[in-house]
Amino acid sequence: MNGSFLEHIEVLERRPPNDLDVVSFVQYPNGLSQREFLARFPHLVPTDPQAQQALKATYQVDGYLVDLGMTPERLVGRAAYWYSLWSHRRDDTWKGYLAVDLAPTEDPAARSELLTLSSQGPLP
Repeated sequence: MNGSFLEHIEVLERRPPNDLDVVSFVQYPNGLSQREFLARFPHLVPTDPQAQQALKATYQVDGYLVDLGMTPERLVGRAAYWYSLWSHRRDDTWKGYLAVDLAPTEDPAARSELLTLSSQGPLP
């Protein structure tokens, strides 16, 4: 996760953070392709520009997916891209980003909650 909230933007630029940037490194279930996954769950990371704008307006989130099933060379390239994009502010000052492990198999309560939410369909 990244965004201006990690830059102490309230002090540096005297404004509130605008949004949250999220890149999810995902392993698609049961051999599902990214295209099939997005078609099944279009509310997670919409591909339609209007839907993307609506999601950002509603939740202040820019979301991106990286397929963990791609070749190692491409995966390294994607990781390097996001690291280079998020490791510095626009003025080249170093900054950080936040990594959150959402592996539901390691947390039975989280897994149960995710299964419940996924059975309810898209968010309103």
